[in-house]
Amino acid sequence: MDLMLDVFDNDAEAVQGGDSDTINKATSPIMGYSLRYNNLTALIMAASDSTVVTLTWALSLLVNNPNILKKAHLAIDTYAGKERQVEESDGQNLVYLKAILKETLPLYPAAPLLIPHEATEDCTIDGYDVQKGTRLLANIWKIQYDPRVWPNPNEFEPQRFLTHKDVDVRGQNFEYLPFGSGRSMCPGVSFALQVMELTLATLIHRFDFETPTGEPINMNESIGLTHQRATPLEVLLSLRLPSRLYGQ
Repeated sequence: MDLMLDVFDNDAEAVQGGDSDTINKATSPIMGYSLRYNNLTALIMAASDSTVVTLTWALSLLVNNPNILKKAHLAIDTYAGKERQVEESDGQNLVYLKAILKETLPLYPAAPLLIPHEATEDCTIDGYDVQKGTRLLANIWKIQYDPRVWPNPNEFEPQRFLTHKDVDVRGQNFEYLPFGSGRSMCPGVSFALQVMELTLATLIHRFDFETPTGEPINMNESIGLTHQRATPLEVLLSLRLPSRLYGQ
């Protein structure tokens, strides 16, 4: 997008059939060709939705697992302390926080069926003949819940990713595909991880969480293209840091 803006600002002839703003907004950064709808807006909305979904499930899991939340508090306090706010530069040291996110992504993937893929040639998948041009939907929820690969797949166990530190979220390990794989994988994976890690670290560092009733949070799921909670997440917050740090 930066390059396109630069080209249009310096070369009026590059704009054919419309003004630069219209063409930029209607151009897909993924596919490389113009679409009839505002694809850039769709990308921003999709990214915001999936990020919120993942963070909401992560908090839900932490509230229902206070022992893991306590470990997360301890891990962040070890590097950031309680006399300053957690910063993005702390992220490389927050190994346990990364494990919490890695564990949340397969349990409650924001897009359980990914985006549609298309077979570029005739092939055979698990004994089924698939013709070229067939639209395919990858059920990553099923893949990531496979007990043959992941022991206790229904349990929230971030420590499994302390053992399997090398499991990649960028589609290199086909048993773990939270952002998809190949040319059609999520283009915002790097940005998404940075935003989620810093946001979750900030929330855990600043607050303690509990339910209004003292009972575990209802983890029922709704039906839709994204993996939403069936009911809003409601928690009580209590401050963990000196009050002066909340006014910045």
